[in-house]
Amino acid sequence: MFDALSDRLGGIFDGLTGRGALSEKDVNAALREIRVALLEADVALPVVKDFVAKVKERAVGEEVIRAVKPGQQVIKIVHDGLVEMLGGEEADTTLKIDSPPAVIMMAGLQGSGKTTTSGKLALRLAGKQKKKVLLASLDVRRPAAMEQLAILADQAGEGVTALPIVKGQLPADIAKRAMQAAKLGGHDVLILDTAGRTSIDEQMMNEAAEIAAIADPSETLLVADSLTGQDAVETARRFHERLPLTGLVLTRMDGDGRGGAALSMRAVTGLPIKFLGVSEKLDGIEAFEAKRVAGRILGQGDIVSLVEKAAENYDQEKAERMAKKMRKGEFDLEDLADQLRQMQKMGGLGGIMGMLPGAKKAKAAMDASGVDDKTLLRQEAIISSMTREERRKPALLNASRRKRIAAGAGVTVQDVNRLMKMHKQMSGMMKKMGRGGMKGLMGAMGGMGGGMPGGMPPGGLGGLGGPGAGGSLPGLPGGGGLPGLPGGKKK
Repeated sequence: MFDALSDRLGGIFDGLTGRGALSEKDVNAALREIRVALLEADVALPVVKDFVAKVKERAVGEEVIRAVKPGQQVIKIVHDGLVEMLGGEEADTTLKIDSPPAVIMMAGLQGSGKTTTSGKLALRLAGKQKKKVLLASLDVRRPAAMEQLAILADQAGEGVTALPIVKGQLPADIAKRAMQAAKLGGHDVLILDTAGRTSIDEQMMNEAAEIAAIADPSETLLVADSLTGQDAVETARRFHERLPLTGLVLTRMDGDGRGGAALSMRAVTGLPIKFLGVSEKLDGIEAFEAKRVAGRILGQGDIVSLVEKAAENYDQEKAERMAKKMRKGEFDLEDLADQLRQMQKMGGLGGIMGMLPGAKKAKAAMDASGVDDKTLLRQEAIISSMTREERRKPALLNASRRKRIAAGAGVTVQDVNRLMKMHKQMSGMMKKMGRGGMKGLMGAMGGMGGGMPGGMPPGGLGGLGGPGAGGSLPGLPGGGGLPGLPGGKKK
């Protein structure tokens, strides 16, 4: 979402940090470029003016001009300004779930993603907070809207149920029935998915106001499509005039929009952004934190979110089994397949790279190597084309077997050879660790490529299957990089 803005700001800051000292003229020139970058990213003009004025006030002063690293000082001031624009570090983005059943009302225009977001929120509340959630669709106009919510409730699994559908009922009557069902069923949370229109009209707003009066929701969330740009900001403003909104959910944050709506929404409405929709998957929702988003925009990564993703996909049983094998210095192709699946669960190479500091350089290295998320699927397909015995005893893979495996996976023999080379490197590292414990681990790490932010040569990604076959992603398993990333050597 913020790629274009990130690239522009990165170029501006590269020019600042490359200088030993900054004059007031240098700072003013950089601020003019930042202003243009924000406007091009579709940030609202009043928000840009206010942001640049605040940054200028802090940046044009003796403390910055005479600092040891003035460029870094300016970057920090811009970072703090972005955090403030997005709501500040202390903004309360948690959901207020008090006396059960707590009612969460979802509002927004048709097509903004209300129904999908309702399902995502239900899964999050049931999975992370162990809440019993009831989903109720009040959308009697859109074909199959109620059926869609019922399917999402079924996909969410244990702890989430959908209100039975009764044809012909009005939204207000469904809301009353849902309230009663939530009380009788002992549900902690009731999520009401209201109807939307393609544009704001009086009938829709009156209906939403009536439902809010009946349900007295503890949270009224506006779901807005971040790809609609400033239209989303105007929609939020008009909804907030008629409904007691308590927060915003921005969907399709994984899209290729310019990101201005996300930056403007908080400043224009005064409402906290509570969640971001980051994919179409049911678990594709993230709690919003201003500091993390600002860090991503400025190319500083978001290691905290990455660690959280790793923890969510952590399998205790598999980890213990892997630890035992590591102590013995063992690492077969089934273990490698597990590592590849782990990376896919964490958002694939693109998702992981986007959360690392220096993501821009890492992404450039990926592009230069011809490596993308399809590479992981291709590697897994190669391993799946092997017999169980071959996966457990890679030494069996002679030339004829490799030819058969390549044909089965729809790849070339060279692709199979690259996979085997990567496995051999990782297996060698495991043996060193098994023999020497921490000392062996450090020895294995000594042969690894540099960290992601700048120390990785483009060829270092080749071991994953790109044209520059050689090493692979610098870092692990267990070797100082990310959990689950295959490790490789510098070319």
